[in-house]
Amino acid sequence: MGEKLIYLDHNATTPVDPRVVEAMIPYFSTTYANPSSPHLAALLVQEAVEHAWSILAKSLGCHRDELVLTSGATESINLVMKGVVTTKRPQIVVLETEHEAVLNVCRYLEEVKNYEITYLPVQPDGRCDLVALEKAISTQTALVCAMLVNNETGVVQDISSIAALAHAQGAYLLCDATQGFGKMPTEVDKLGVDFFTLSAHKCYGPKGVGALYIRSGIPRIDPQIHGGNQQSGLRSGTLNVPGLIGLAKAAEICLQNMQADTDRITELRDRLEHKVLQIEKTVVNGNTGHRLYTTTSISFEGVNALQLIRALGPIAVSNGSACSAATIEPSHVLLAMGLSHEQALSTIRFSLGRFTTEEEIDTAVQKITGAVSQIRMA
Repeated sequence: MGEKLIYLDHNATTPVDPRVVEAMIPYFSTTYANPSSPHLAALLVQEAVEHAWSILAKSLGCHRDELVLTSGATESINLVMKGVVTTKRPQIVVLETEHEAVLNVCRYLEEVKNYEITYLPVQPDGRCDLVALEKAISTQTALVCAMLVNNETGVVQDISSIAALAHAQGAYLLCDATQGFGKMPTEVDKLGVDFFTLSAHKCYGPKGVGALYIRSGIPRIDPQIHGGNQQSGLRSGTLNVPGLIGLAKAAEICLQNMQADTDRITELRDRLEHKVLQIEKTVVNGNTGHRLYTTTSISFEGVNALQLIRALGPIAVSNGSACSAATIEPSHVLLAMGLSHEQALSTIRFSLGRFTTEEEIDTAVQKITGAVSQIRMA
């Protein structure tokens, strides 16, 4: 029998919490009616759907009618960015460290729709330069895109300040909260966001489902999927009831356990970081004062990240975003922060989760230390 998996790649995806699975099962087997139908069986599903919406809305501090169920953050981002930009305001301002889900839509709008995209550099610690942002936004700006938590470094942006600068020029703020939702407070009014995206599978829910918050009062955005006019026509198609139930249950558990998870995972992350940094020529990337507790990005001088990942075998870590981690290209996030190609290619992202144990951390550190030594000696 092979070695036990030690999973330190929770920013890529999380295991589904058993309580979430339990909550979803009836909606695959016994309570399966289409909630849009008029009969009694459908009404029972409708009740469950409304309860799930209320839980999700509570977790964001918003109204149920401000939420749209999607297949995940990528679809939500596409819906907003393609549905909001108009020729009256043909500019988008986007941080260079955004996820490819945002950057690739920007490239599409730039190349196909001839919109102006301003790619804004970040400071060496990964945080937005608010002075530069203020200069970049104008009355031509339709949208500012800034993620809450960076998926590679864990750096947390000052979203409320970014929102204030966008609103001062009449622009909207799209915040990709995929990594932050369920792990830190995300009351949308306090953050000041206009659009807020999330995916269930980043917070111990199922894959293939997520949600989009659209602030009340925003003029209607153009839908990207047309059909039976479900969800007020913004996202047609039969509602993914099991997915919504799972997302809501995951959100409920996260809300109930947020402080306990924060305290425990912070201690484990710090333990990992302290021990790994005892290896010579290692450094943490990004602002460590404004960072989510689940994540650390560490560069190992003279070590190729992919080679290290392969040497670690059953220890699951990443060299960047899960969407591009198998490539040999350096991380665009780290390059935007000023790291060299060599430094970026020697970086490992460790992301811990609810089920990570102290024993796993100690075992991982031991194996990392040995693997780094062997690679440097080769």
